[in-house]
Amino acid sequence: MIVTLDPMPIDKYPALDQYNPKRLEIRIALLEKELEEVQQKMQAFEAVLRTQLSELIVEAQELHILHKAIKKAKKAKRLEQKKRGKNYREPKGLQTALKKKDDTISLEDQQEKKRLYREAMLHVHPDKFSMREEETATATEVTSRLIEIYKTESLETLRAYHAHIFQGNLSIVLGESADAVKVSLSSNSSNPSQITGSKNTYLLLTIKRLEAELIEAKNRHLYKVVTEYTNPLSFVDELKEYYGDRIVKLKKRTRKGL
Repeated sequence: MIVTLDPMPIDKYPALDQYNPKRLEIRIALLEKELEEVQQKMQAFEAVLRTQLSELIVEAQELHILHKAIKKAKKAKRLEQKKRGKNYREPKGLQTALKKKDDTISLEDQQEKKRLYREAMLHVHPDKFSMREEETATATEVTSRLIEIYKTESLETLRAYHAHIFQGNLSIVLGESADAVKVSLSSNSSNPSQITGSKNTYLLLTIKRLEAELIEAKNRHLYKVVTEYTNPLSFVDELKEYYGDRIVKLKKRTRKGL
């Protein structure tokens, strides 16, 4: 999806029409653009901070590593002293019971995720479009997102993305197999609005994810400094004070190891 739009704050976006895929795509493009703008502002300011504070940051990090090494050495020394004691007994292969991972997805849902993933991957794998450069790029983007959803997100999201692929929302030609899936989807649903809803589900989930990422980015202290401080560079003085205090404390803790 390629939509070029000027960035605008999220509170200025047009009203969301969840039944209009074009409107949903425009909203996604607006969110992506605004998120990119926010991230670029923070990245640029971070670069300035690193330039101003590089020596302090390096010194604090070196002292922190030294402090950890000293603590580790002290712990090893205490253990050796303990071993030399009369009442010391070597631990006899204590086994720690491993907590089972709290896996809330059922075996049936796991199998369904695997089926949807494989089916979608077979239809959009970049190798199928090796002779068409533009479609290869789109297919690569789609498969990357497909892998990400399969590994980290829910069955609901994967099912929505699967429907998104097979409902003709991509700028690539999927061939006869895709048409067959479309026919299958149509024949298995007596409610056309249900199919339309499936087409839009992935777009709505994407909007929800991007809105959450945008809120999180704007709530970062660094972004508030960039946008709310009269002079953002005054934050450099705050950080110098922070790192100066940290270095003094670390020097006291590592004095014997210096």
